[in-house]
Amino acid sequence: MNQALTLEHVTPRATLQRKVALGALAAAVVAVLVASYVWTGIDPFKLYEKRQNAFEYLFGRHLSQSDRDAAMEQARRFPEIIAFEEAYQEVKREYEARGETLDTVQAQRRAREMADKRVAAMDPAERKTLVRQEYERITDERSGGYFPPETALAHLKDYSRALLETVAIAIWGTLLAFIVAIPLSMFAAKNTLELMVQGDGAWQRMVRWFGQFAVRRVLDFCRGFNEFVMALIFVAVIGLGPYAGVLALAIHTFGILGKVFSEAIEQIEPGQVEAVTASGAGPAQIMAFSVIPQVMPLIVSYTLLRFESNVRSATILGFVGAGGIGFLMFDKINGYLYREVCTMMIMVILSVTVIDYLCGMLRRRFV
Repeated sequence: MNQALTLEHVTPRATLQRKVALGALAAAVVAVLVASYVWTGIDPFKLYEKRQNAFEYLFGRHLSQSDRDAAMEQARRFPEIIAFEEAYQEVKREYEARGETLDTVQAQRRAREMADKRVAAMDPAERKTLVRQEYERITDERSGGYFPPETALAHLKDYSRALLETVAIAIWGTLLAFIVAIPLSMFAAKNTLELMVQGDGAWQRMVRWFGQFAVRRVLDFCRGFNEFVMALIFVAVIGLGPYAGVLALAIHTFGILGKVFSEAIEQIEPGQVEAVTASGAGPAQIMAFSVIPQVMPLIVSYTLLRFESNVRSATILGFVGAGGIGFLMFDKINGYLYREVCTMMIMVILSVTVIDYLCGMLRRRFV
């Protein structure tokens, strides 16, 4: 008589030892999650409690009357400050023209007298305009906030040039990594290394082991250092500029692409390799006509993905002086010009969106 097929027939019942091992593993995972949860101070309600701080940080705070009065008092002194600075520069040029050493006290006293005369002779309408413009600048600076973003055409042109430099850094960082990663990934993959160093002798086995071990450790080293740290090193060595960012991105991206490519090569279909080998092809021909075509879809897809990521990474590298829009962004953050920072952030997001769309078109064509 046929017995009914049950789940126990398909899946054997776990032994007591296996149940204990799985229970211990689950307990360890829960313990790690709980410990890390407490350690990192995760609080689901904390962000809600601080919602007012978040709103003021993004959209600016409401200035009290005392803040506005202080801003107006500071703005009223602005014409005197401008007049004094202009007069002091004229006095310094007079000392330089006569070839005399600058007497700071005397020069400041004379500059103050000249400034008082200029302020007294200033047109009331012009002075009122200066005070109003300075008052608006001070109140805008004190209120803070990222919104609304800066939309001045002159600023947008500067940010666009810096953004193009950021994209150029990402292009060359990814391209250099791609060029180096393709051949070296062959040495990091066990199956292709056996094609290049054939034989079952002790010497051949040792060469294959050492070659794979050395290449994989190089990839680990390049991948282990964050591109931000590498940018700090290259900026210190070769100076400020986008070249440091290109080198930092290229080394880090090479470590990632080399690992992904080598793992993809190890997963290829061996039947195609055997067919090409049986036709009498050499190692280079086997790579070109059997290995590369099988992994090309993944190579294209992941390289484009890393390029998108490198555009964002190149933005952050500018914070340490590696060029691009990040350099301007860091400068504006230090100057509390958050609305200009917001404009640059929006431009970076839009550029990444456009790049993602274009890369998607390339993926659909090659993958």
